[in-house]
Amino acid sequence: MTETDPRDEARALIASATQVLRELMEEGVDCFERSAAPEEAQAEVHEGAAAHPAPVVHEPPAPPAAPRPAAATLEAVREELGDCARCGLCEGRRKIVFGSGNPDAQLMFVGEGPGEQEDLQGLPFVGRAGELLTQMIEKGMGISRDEVYICNIVKCRPPNNRNPLPTEVAACRPFLDGQIDAVGPKVIVTLGKPAASLLLGRDVAITRTRGTWHDYRGIPLMPTLHPAFVLRQYTPENRRNVWEDLKAAYTRARA
Repeated sequence: MTETDPRDEARALIASATQVLRELMEEGVDCFERSAAPEEAQAEVHEGAAAHPAPVVHEPPAPPAAPRPAAATLEAVREELGDCARCGLCEGRRKIVFGSGNPDAQLMFVGEGPGEQEDLQGLPFVGRAGELLTQMIEKGMGISRDEVYICNIVKCRPPNNRNPLPTEVAACRPFLDGQIDAVGPKVIVTLGKPAASLLLGRDVAITRTRGTWHDYRGIPLMPTLHPAFVLRQYTPENRRNVWEDLKAAYTRARA
C-alpha cells in the first residue's frame, strides 16, 4: 500500500478551501457569524438561553463616481484661444487658423500647421494640399468636406512652412485637445509625421506607421501621409496607400 505524502494532502486541502471560498464570494457571501465555543454553547443550553449572535455591520456602499464634465463647445474653445500670443508664431501670422467643418463629425483630420493660403484665409487645408485632401474626401469617400472636421496641431503658420517647434506645439496642445473633446469623433486621421508623433506620444516614421490602428484617449487613430507629401512624391503607391488609409478610417467611423 502506497503511503500518502502529507504535503500532497495539505495541498489538496488548500485547493479545496480555495475553491469553496471562491464559490462563496461569487454568491455574495462576504462575512461569517462567529460560532459559540463548546463551553459557551453548553452553558447557554443549561441556562435555557437562546443564542443571540451579534449583528453584522456592513460598510455603506461607496458613492458613485462623479460624472465626467461635458466637453466644451468649439465656440468656447475658440473663445479661450482668443487673439493668442502664447508662442512666437503670433508674431508672423496674418490669421489664426482654428479649424472648420462639422462640430459633430464622426471623422476628424488633424494636420501639422497652416500654410500660406491658410494663413491668408484663416481656414485649414485650402491650398494645393487642401485641394487634394478635399478630392479624397468628396470624390473618394463620396461625402462633403463639410461633414468632417479639420484642424492642425498649431493654429498659426510656422515661418517658411517649417515643422512646428516643441514649445509652439505645447502652447497649442490644450486647444487641440479641446477641439477633439468638443467634436467627439469616432475616428481621428492624422496627416503627416508631426501630427502622428504628437498624438501617439513618440517620434514616428510616418511611412512605417501609416495604415496601422492606434488609440488617442479612447478614440481610434489612423496615421496617414500628409497631402503635401503626396503632391511632392505623386506616385501610384503613395496615392494608393493614402486612399487605403482613408477608406479604412471612413469604414470604421461609420460602423
